[in-house]
Amino acid sequence: MSKIIEGLLYSDSHEWVKVDGDVAVIGVSDFAQAEMGDITYVDMPEVDDEVTKGEDFGALESVKASSELYSPVSGVVVEVNEALEDAPELVNEDAFANWIIKVKMSDKSELDDLMDAAAYAEIAK
Repeated sequence: MSKIIEGLLYSDSHEWVKVDGDVAVIGVSDFAQAEMGDITYVDMPEVDDEVTKGEDFGALESVKASSELYSPVSGVVVEVNEALEDAPELVNEDAFANWIIKVKMSDKSELDDLMDAAAYAEIAK
């Protein structure tokens, strides 16, 4: 069974969000990385790029598939996890410790559309 962390928010496209003031720290769930297999590349936006809730901001590529990453919130990218450029397998090692982007949110009410850990556990089976 996949690891799901209490206190985070989850999207139905398997991204997680940790809220830190007006910044959303965004990564991909343990369920998603397990489904992907060995991740070989993480495609990320640039700092200062705008992301829109529900639209793709990058992708994960593995030996068996490529999967778009969808932003759970709208805003401006304030940081990308540069460690993933050289070591994309970190997402496989710990999907929750290895976030992908940080976004300064333009509308925190968008968080209301995300799931808590219990609701996400129902779809991540």
